[in-house]
Amino acid sequence: MKIEAQYDAYTFTLTYIVSDEETKDCVIIDPVLNYDPNSSSISYEAADKAEKYIKDNGLNLKYILETHAHADHLSSSQELKKRFPNAKIAINENIRKVQNTFKPIFALEGFATDGSQFDMLLNENEPLKFGNLEVKTIFTPGHTPACSSFLIEDAVFTGDALFMPDFGTGRCDFPAGSAEDLYNSITQKLYTLPDSTRVFVGHDYQPGGRQVKYETTIGESKKSNIVLKGDTTKEEFIAYRNERDSELRAPKLLLQSVQVNIAAGKTPDYLKMPVTISAK
Repeated sequence: MKIEAQYDAYTFTLTYIVSDEETKDCVIIDPVLNYDPNSSSISYEAADKAEKYIKDNGLNLKYILETHAHADHLSSSQELKKRFPNAKIAINENIRKVQNTFKPIFALEGFATDGSQFDMLLNENEPLKFGNLEVKTIFTPGHTPACSSFLIEDAVFTGDALFMPDFGTGRCDFPAGSAEDLYNSITQKLYTLPDSTRVFVGHDYQPGGRQVKYETTIGESKKSNIVLKGDTTKEEFIAYRNERDSELRAPKLLLQSVQVNIAAGKTPDYLKMPVTISAK
């Protein structure tokens, strides 16, 4: 197994291309579509970089995997599917809950909330095979109700659930998010994996201005994660997340990202921008 990590500095996002070196089959996890909010324009630098790596290495893209419907960057899943028509876009089957939550917020008339925009809806009982490798989907809700982590051999790709130890975990203040659910997801699922399991995070925000880091281990996370160690209690974690999340600003691409990503990366001609008016 070979893992290629590609970092998008504007959204602090890691995209991973995981390939079977024998058969050349591969999957891509959380691909980025470049979006400029000032001009509301889309470009394809990240998708071009991913495509180049896949073609330069003679890989066969089988699946485009989303850990969740991201709130901080647009997905390039549809663009990559145009370039690799045989690839299938897949996400946690609980995306239906997220679609139902956001459909009225964006006034998406006629928008189906059955997950049909995606080629595949994933559950925990049906691994995906590509080449000689297998993707096991682990439901890790909390950041959103439809978050997944993907276990491939000794590597787990945790999306926005678990970050590098010096940053902690994902936030839980989005609609239908839950600090209790995230605690259970990490302690009862991720932290039960072998300590040697490699962890590949979905974002790195470079705390203190350090260089980008994206790989740790389950053992190191349990030992030194600043938010959730192996012995952190549920009450401690929930109290921390609730206080910390109340101080955070909304992601800069929240409104653009969510309405695109709940539709499997399909970009409409016009984006809707709900307005919140503060009480006088």
